[in-house]
Amino acid sequence: MRTTRALAALTLAAGLLLAGCGDDDAGVDAETANSRTDHNDADVAFASDMIQHHAQALAMVDLTVGRDLDPEVVQLAEAIRAAQAPEIETMTDWLSEWGEPIPATVNDHVNADDGDGDHDMEGMDQDDMGMDMPGMMSAGEMADLASASDAEFQEMFLSMMIEHHEGAIEMARDEQADGEYQPAISLAEQIESAQASEIELMRSVTS
Repeated sequence: MRTTRALAALTLAAGLLLAGCGDDDAGVDAETANSRTDHNDADVAFASDMIQHHAQALAMVDLTVGRDLDPEVVQLAEAIRAAQAPEIETMTDWLSEWGEPIPATVNDHVNADDGDGDHDMEGMDQDDMGMDMPGMMSAGEMADLASASDAEFQEMFLSMMIEHHEGAIEMARDEQADGEYQPAISLAEQIESAQASEIELMRSVTS
């Protein structure tokens, strides 16, 4: 009888211990899940601003099409497109999930073509397009790039894109310092690393 009672008590204690461990695991899982979804104002600012920043980079890349450029520059332009277009989609999804507005970009406006083959960028609202952010080109600078001759274009493009990348790196570092949403922080790290490498490449082409 004593043995039976002892075994019963032991079984009960073990059950309680396992239940306690299960609660702990559930708490850890919940905490981990929260850490993946929690975000702050810095995350929202990063996604909103970088969407606009990337959009201008893609507008600059669009201007390389049909130009007589060095193969390295053509490859660089396509690499920028391949990386930044999906990143815009990712950050747009984040803002939608967070219930935040999707910012307007240069690609949402008629600046791409005014109907006669010229790029009309002078009429854009620079504040709305985020052109006050680090590394962003003014509407006038974008118009000058669009109208540049092939002989002038490559040097202008590389100089502007280096400055543009440097601005993106600054923004990415701000997100790493102040952000909370881990996927955004990870993306910021990727942006800093990739664009730093591209700056080195562009400087080697211009030297």
